[in-house]
Amino acid sequence: MRETVRLLLVWQGAAGALAFALFGWDKLLAKTHRRRVPEAALLGCALLGGSAGAALGMAVFHHKTRKPPFPALVPLALLAHAALLAWAALRP
Repeated sequence: MRETVRLLLVWQGAAGALAFALFGWDKLLAKTHRRRVPEAALLGCALLGGSAGAALGMAVFHHKTRKPPFPALVPLALLAHAALLAWAALRP
């Protein structure tokens, strides 16, 4: 496996784990009526490589699934991150 692909996988895996945890934490805070994780932090984590974890967090925790811009931006970011990974894996 190329070093670039390995680094992208580590980066996306770490950011995805963080995004998943943030979505779960924000859902717990919402249920207990406490101060929430800022939406900018949730989106930022998703856009900076954690889109897979954010999408999984949205599905598992049923959180931010209808709140704009999450249903549009998270899948677009997931496609972009998948394309980046495919490009890195397929380039000569």
